Amino acid sequence: MITRQRAYARVGFVGNPSDGYHGKTIAFTIGDFFAEVTLYESPELELRPGPQDHAVFGSMEDLVDSVNRTGYYGGVRLLKAAIRKFEEYCRQHEVDLPRRNFTLRYTTSIPRQVGLGGSSAIITAVMRGLMAFFEVEIPDQILPNVVLSAETEELGLTAGLQDRVIQAYGGLVFMDFGRDHVAEHGFGRYERLDLELLPPVYLAYRPDLSKESSTAHIHVRELYEMGDHEVVRTMSEIASLAEIARVLLRAGDHEELARIMDRNFDLRARIYQIREADRKMVETARSVGASCKFCGSGGAVVGTYADDEMRARLQEAMEGAGYRFVVPQPVNNEPKAEFTVDR
Repeated sequence: MITRQRAYARVGFVGNPSDGYHGKTIAFTIGDFFAEVTLYESPELELRPGPQDHAVFGSMEDLVDSVNRTGYYGGVRLLKAAIRKFEEYCRQHEVDLPRRNFTLRYTTSIPRQVGLGGSSAIITAVMRGLMAFFEVEIPDQILPNVVLSAETEELGLTAGLQDRVIQAYGGLVFMDFGRDHVAEHGFGRYERLDLELLPPVYLAYRPDLSKESSTAHIHVRELYEMGDHEVVRTMSEIASLAEIARVLLRAGDHEELARIMDRNFDLRARIYQIREADRKMVETARSVGASCKFCGSGGAVVGTYADDEMRARLQEAMEGAGYRFVVPQPVNNEPKAEFTVDR
């Protein structure tokens, strides 16, 4: 048996980064970038290195260029963390796994460290692959918790549930991570929305990043845990924007929705230190009238545009400033059976 599974890049549309602070967000997945894993039975358990684990270079310059583009940390550590947490989940839920070894390989087209959920996509794809290979079901509302635990408990990353929820559910999802509900049920309230509700959106990202995205959250997390009034109040206001945006999406009020997205970034900038290069991305997009905010923790932005004329001016401005510009294709998850075939 060979099983192939995908998890798509995600875009934080409104409300992030409040997902890590008992807030509310809206996010969607895009088909332009994805992580894919392949599993097949083999005599030994083998993890095949992927493109991020490349260790043979034509020259010292090539090595430096690779580090600049992808950093020092490859994807094999993500595979190991995912497998360990999958085994732990099955053990805790008294699921007897057959003694079958497998070979696991992965590929990813998701740009690294620009806030598009690249690491969580790899882990989610691995989880899906293991679920298919061993015929184990992890409910959609639980799978994000298992993926998150692989990143936070195994790899020591600072992250919230948003990326893992949207990559588990796919499509367009409103998420409420209210403290009481999560404490009682172990997960938030997740509501699927129709992708057709989305206005015309664009994506732009910097091609020169290799920094771990979790570092941006550390200082704000410390202030939040200490009860800092400004941080707590701002996170609450950011969360409220997601509720407003859900109403505006259903009403088709794209003009007001654009203002909400701009407000999201402005509130974030109140409590986070924004890198000058990231701020320039936002300012470049807004200079032609488009709305703009971070997709995640910086490095990539998302926003809306009014018409094709604005889109053309926006693309020219963003590409002229050295950014990659994409009109993304929002997608729902593919049917599971489509990526599973018998050998």
